[in-house]
Amino acid sequence: MTTITDSGLDADERVIVETAAGFAAKKLAPFALEWDESHHFPVDELREAAELGMAAIYCSDDVGGSGLRRLDGVRIFEQLAYADPAVAAFLSIHNMCTWMVDSYGTPAQRDQWVPRMASMEAVASYCLTEPGAGSDAAALSTRAVRSGDDYVLTGVKQFISGAGASDVYVVMARTGDNGPRGISTFLVEKDTPGLSFGAQERKMGWHAQPTAQVVLDDVRVPADHLLGGQEGIGFGIAMNGLNGGRLNIAASSLGGAQAAFDRAASYVASRKAFGGALIDEPTIRFTLADMATSLQASRLMLWQAAAALDADAPDKVEQCAMAKRFVTDTCYTVADQALQLHGGYGYLTEYGLEKIVRDLRVHRILEGTNEIMRVVVGRSIATRYRES
Repeated sequence: MTTITDSGLDADERVIVETAAGFAAKKLAPFALEWDESHHFPVDELREAAELGMAAIYCSDDVGGSGLRRLDGVRIFEQLAYADPAVAAFLSIHNMCTWMVDSYGTPAQRDQWVPRMASMEAVASYCLTEPGAGSDAAALSTRAVRSGDDYVLTGVKQFISGAGASDVYVVMARTGDNGPRGISTFLVEKDTPGLSFGAQERKMGWHAQPTAQVVLDDVRVPADHLLGGQEGIGFGIAMNGLNGGRLNIAASSLGGAQAAFDRAASYVASRKAFGGALIDEPTIRFTLADMATSLQASRLMLWQAAAALDADAPDKVEQCAMAKRFVTDTCYTVADQALQLHGGYGYLTEYGLEKIVRDLRVHRILEGTNEIMRVVVGRSIATRYRES
């Protein structure tokens, strides 16, 4: 945790940030490189984070949630990602799933599922993307057909974080006609007959969390596993979940980039070249100045977007998309610059810079690619100026 991250926090906010930072420094940071190398998914540590309220951050406290704000959430994820962006990003996805059940579930669903997800007794995965439906999520083809007191689900989900390891899968499936209004959301438990998983994907980064296909072959789930008890609202649930998911992934980029910056600044301060410390070279200082400015700009934009989501502001979707696009792009560049400042050492695994760069690269793709974020923002601009 750095002093710039603390700026402007009141006493309660500082406790939240320091708790997350302390947990991350003790439970995540010492093992991040080992988990990356061994592809270990640290479920035990995730459950320890859940004991501190980090698995249902902005869910209602009546069902075990922490009852905090989105603004608190992005600050927490920044601190977790300072230690390990891959682990922080998975916890972000789990929080998104938990919030969806808390916000849209029936009273019975909330009572049944949210406490288990808040404790991470039930680890959750988000299942929207398909082999043929990535950015065009409304084109998904996984189908759910009513059969008596059940629904039968058939289809394949692609690039699912936690696949095979998670206990519950929040699955978007088509119950009606083509388009977004024909989509519903279901809760599918891991051991349900017909549910299986593809081979683990071999990825550039995010080695500390599994990624695979989720295969639904006539998976029969009770009708009371239809989230919200209503067909046709699944696309809205998925998209509203992604607003917060985009902020949390941006926060994970920010935390990773801040860690990379701190390592780079320390390195050039101690590295001797041309008769003095590298940090005394004007070009090095200019680079550090630009990196620090990028981090602060990212942080302020992220905090503003989180506040807009907390306030249910009319432009919340646009602000979340802007923040996701800007922060993940900008912070990836900062991490890459930090690697460059290390010279050849930055390319070595033991220094941890190359891991941060690898982990942060995918943030520009998931939760809606940054190209799609531009579409979202551009559509809002076009609508606003047509109406003016």
